[in-house]
Amino acid sequence: MLAIIIALIVSYFRGRFLDRFVVLLCVIGMSVSALAYILFGQYVLAYWWGLFPISGYDADLFQRFKFIALPALIWVLVGLGVNVRVFRTFMLDEVGQDYVRTARAKGLGESRVLFKHVLKNAMIPVLTYVVIEIPFLITGSFLLESFFGIPGLGSITIDAIHNSDFPVIKAMTVIETLLFVLGSLATDLAYSGVDPRVRLG
Repeated sequence: MLAIIIALIVSYFRGRFLDRFVVLLCVIGMSVSALAYILFGQYVLAYWWGLFPISGYDADLFQRFKFIALPALIWVLVGLGVNVRVFRTFMLDEVGQDYVRTARAKGLGESRVLFKHVLKNAMIPVLTYVVIEIPFLITGSFLLESFFGIPGLGSITIDAIHNSDFPVIKAMTVIETLLFVLGSLATDLAYSGVDPRVRLG
């Protein structure tokens, strides 16, 4: 959601300083390794500033949020650069369509054209891209859970690989496949909501 909002804003200011500046930040963010984000977050935000615990986990539902806040923040920052660039491309592809020129010719404001027309039509490629990213939610958590000591699916898979525990590895493969299939199904259902031309069945 954050990437979509930023992509819309830079699409509104396309070709201007803000657009170029955000694209530059996205390129820099994409060039930095996820490991560098983790080390920076643990040393600066957790150890130096003391804003978060360095690592650990708590079984209590409310206490665990302070342990997963930093990993979640890091994972958002890791994917933000590439997501903003991809979503910005989707938005700009729609901006050049005939229906956008027609809407502008009717006197609609630029913000209304972007948020009412461009965003809705750009959601189909956005949804498709998000579904492709679903398996990486698990594979990407391997590194985070290992560094932050979180007992999740990623750490379970890492332990299974180290111990050659093939039943667990097979189970994790099935879970990841099911997530991808369910995500694809949910995307097809969402298509009909964002595009009236799509009909189910």
